[in-house]
Amino acid sequence: AVVSTQSGHYGRGIPRLLPLMRITFSSRMRVFVVTLCFLGVTLGDVYLSNPRGSNNRLNEQSATRQNNNRLFDSQNNARGGYNTGDRTAQAAGNNAGNQYPMYYYASGANKNTEASKLLVEWTNQHGCGQKDPKDPHKTNCNIVIQMMCMDHTEVTAGVNPANVPAFKNFFMRDGTTTNTQNYNEPNKNEYEGATATKNNAYNARMAGNYNNNQPTRGLHESVTSYDMCKFREANAGLYRADQNLAKNKMGYIDASRTRQNPGGTRRGYECPEERDYYPYWAPTGLFNTNLVNNPWIDLAYLSGDDSSETCNYIRDNSENQKPRSMCVLPNTSTRKYGKAISKEKCEEIEGAKFVEFHSHLEILENIRTPQACAAENNKDTRNSIKWMSLNSGSEIKKCVVQAPKPYCGKAPWTRVNHLGNAAEGNSQDDSIKAAEGEASRWMAELPYFPSGKAKRCVMRLRYNITTDEFDIRESNTDHRYNYDLNNDVISPAETNPYIDVAQLAKPLRLAMNTAQYGRTFQDRTHVFVVLPRTADMASKTLHNLNVRGKRGNIVQTFPAVEYDFVPNDLTVKEGDLVHIQWTGSNTHNNGPNGGDGQTGDAGEGTGGTDRNNILEMLDISQNYPSPFEKTTLWSKVKSISSKGATAKDIAVGFATSGYYCGAEPYAGCNHTPKTKGAVNNQLNNAPASYFGHVLEFQKGSAGKYVYMCTRNNNFTNRSQKGKIMVKA
Repeated sequence: AVVSTQSGHYGRGIPRLLPLMRITFSSRMRVFVVTLCFLGVTLGDVYLSNPRGSNNRLNEQSATRQNNNRLFDSQNNARGGYNTGDRTAQAAGNNAGNQYPMYYYASGANKNTEASKLLVEWTNQHGCGQKDPKDPHKTNCNIVIQMMCMDHTEVTAGVNPANVPAFKNFFMRDGTTTNTQNYNEPNKNEYEGATATKNNAYNARMAGNYNNNQPTRGLHESVTSYDMCKFREANAGLYRADQNLAKNKMGYIDASRTRQNPGGTRRGYECPEERDYYPYWAPTGLFNTNLVNNPWIDLAYLSGDDSSETCNYIRDNSENQKPRSMCVLPNTSTRKYGKAISKEKCEEIEGAKFVEFHSHLEILENIRTPQACAAENNKDTRNSIKWMSLNSGSEIKKCVVQAPKPYCGKAPWTRVNHLGNAAEGNSQDDSIKAAEGEASRWMAELPYFPSGKAKRCVMRLRYNITTDEFDIRESNTDHRYNYDLNNDVISPAETNPYIDVAQLAKPLRLAMNTAQYGRTFQDRTHVFVVLPRTADMASKTLHNLNVRGKRGNIVQTFPAVEYDFVPNDLTVKEGDLVHIQWTGSNTHNNGPNGGDGQTGDAGEGTGGTDRNNILEMLDISQNYPSPFEKTTLWSKVKSISSKGATAKDIAVGFATSGYYCGAEPYAGCNHTPKTKGAVNNQLNNAPASYFGHVLEFQKGSAGKYVYMCTRNNNFTNRSQKGKIMVKA
C-alpha cells in the first residue's frame, strides 16, 4: 500500500511484504502497507478461538451467521465464530444486561513484574510463517493483532448507555439484533457549492445518521469514523490490477472502495481501505464529533520475515507512537474532515490544514500540569506518557498515554489449505508451549491503563496473504500498471486469464480473481472488559486461563473448535496469579441453515448450551475427578477476588460453574447447597459463563496439578483436560 504525499511520489516498503507492487520513497512520508493475496474460491480463512472470535455472529441458533455485514468484513466462511456469552442459564435474548463480556485484569505499570497474560489463539487456512528459508512457503503472510478500547460502563437490565442519545453513537457494544447499523451517505450538495449550502446538507444528513443509530445493533467504529472514510479520497498509489473501483455520489473514488471491495460494500462502520492496508496512513478507530478517537492499538505483527529491518520498521511506524495526518477543514465548515490525503491537496485545493493526530491509549484528564504528567511517566515502565496536544492543530495540551511499540516476531508455521495446528512456531513466552502441534498462538500482555478506569475493548486479528509471483524489485507492480487500455497498459495480473500451451487448439484458463490477489481476512472478538488491578495484584504476574470452543462434534463445530482449556498446559511460579474464567452461550444449537457443513450439536446436557466446570484429577491420563479430600490444588491457592472463600468454597464454585459460589456462605456469597436448590448433574441449570476466581499460588505450592471438565470430557469423543505446572 502506498500513499501519495506529492503528485507522483510514493513510499516504498520492505521486500517480501509488498509483493504486489513496487514502491518508492517520498521526501515527506514513508508509508508501509501490507497487502494480501489468494487464488480462487475459499472455504474458511481466519478464526479466533481465544479470545472467542465472533466472525460477525451474535446469538444465532443456526450453524451459519445471519449477517456477514454486521460489524466488519471478515471474508470468512459463514459457519465460523462463536455467539456472545450469556450471563445465566437462559439466553440473553433482547436483554443486553444478560450478555456476559469476559472480564480480564489489566497489566500493571511495571512491565517486568506485572504482566497480565492472555493467550491469543487462532487458525488460518492459507498458510503462514517460514519453516525453512531454503524452502519458501506457497504464500507469504502477516498477522496483525490490535485492540480498541474506551471507558467502560457496566450494562445491566436497567442501565444501558446504548439507550442514552449522548452515548449511543459512540458506545461499543455487541447489540441484541443481527442487523447492520443504518447509514445515509453524502452527496454533491455537501461537496460542491456555497459553504452554507454544504453545511446545511451535511448537518441534516448527519443528524439523521445519529438519530437512526439503533441501540439494539452492534457498534465498533462510529458513524463519524465511517463518514470520514466516505469523504477521504482513495489512495491512487495503490495497485488495483484490472478492478474498476466505483465512484461515490460526489463523483470520485473514496476510501470505502478498494481492489478487494471495488463496489464499496459497507460492513458495520469499518473503513475498507483502513481494513485492507497496514499501517494505515490516516488516524484509525472510533471517532466522536470533535475528532477525538479511540484508536486501534497495535499489539503484535507476526510474519515469516522477522528480520531486524522489518521489525524495526513496524515498531517505528506503528500508530501507537507515530502520528497520522488528516485534512481538517476550517471552522466555517461544520464538517471537519476533508477529502485530501496529501498536504498539498489539503492546503491548495480544500483550503484546509493537514493536521497530525497523535494516537493514545487514554488521556489522563485529572492530570493538569506538565510536572504531574512527568511524574506519571516516571512511575510507568510500560507506556509512554507525555504532556502534549492530541493533534498539531490544537494548542491545548493534556497528559496523553501512548501504548508501547508492538511486538514483532515470527508467525507460527502452518501449511496451506488447512485450518489446523501449527507445525512450528515460537510461543515467545515460557508459560506456554510453542505452537508446535497446537493452534497458532501468541501470548499477549494486556495494556496498562494509568487512570485506573475499567475499559470495554474489542480485539481484532487480520490475516494478510500475498503471492511471490510479483517481485517488488521489478517495476510492474505499482499504480502505473493498473489496467488502462486507453493508455496501452495491461495489468500484470488479470481476472481469469487465458494461456496458450504448446499445440493446444484452445487456450487454458487460470482461476485468478484480482480482487483476491492480495487479500485480507479478519476476525474480531465480542466486547470484553479490562478491569484495573487491585492492590493484592501489585508486583505479580497474572495468567488468564479460559475455555475455547462450542457445543458440537468436530464436524459440526468446524471451522470453530470443540471445547478445551486454553492454555491447557500452563507453567507458573509460586506467587503468580491465575484468573480462571469462561464464557458460553445458550444458543449454540448449530441448526439449519448449515451452509456447506453439518448441522447438529452433539454433546451432553440441554441442546444448544455451553457449560464448563473444573475438578481436580490425580492423573491426566485418567477420566475421573478426585474426591475433594484427595485434592491438592485448592489447599495450595487462595482467592484474591473472593477473599472469604475457603479451599472447599473455591472447589465447589468451579465444580458447579458458579451455580454455587461456595460450600458455605461467606461475604459476597449466599448461593450455597444450603440456600439454593440442587445443581443439575449435567450443569443444565448452571450459568453458561463464570467469572471464577483470581487464584494466588502460595509458597510451597510447587508441583503439577491436573484437572478436567465433567460435562464435556467424553472419552473417544473429546478431551477437556488441563495441567498447571507450578515452579518454586
